[in-house]
Amino acid sequence: MAGRNEGEGNKTAARHYNEKTERFAQSGQVEEKAREAESALEGDEGQALERAEAAGKSRSAGEDPAVEGKKKSHRSA
Repeated sequence: MAGRNEGEGNKTAARHYNEKTERFAQSGQVEEKAREAESALEGDEGQALERAEAAGKSRSAGEDPAVEGKKKSHRSA
């Protein structure tokens, strides 16, 4: 039932997100999309993407401690 209030958290939306994420992960497109993202970061839109990331992070409560240090920077080479 669309629009139903599910209380704190939306289990229906979470289930749909998880299903679609799983399908994408199994689609064989992950490496291709990662290369496209890297090209975008290194190309003309890189500065705009970095500004958008900074704007999003400015509203963040911080990185999840479980993730901290595990991210690979696109600039490390």
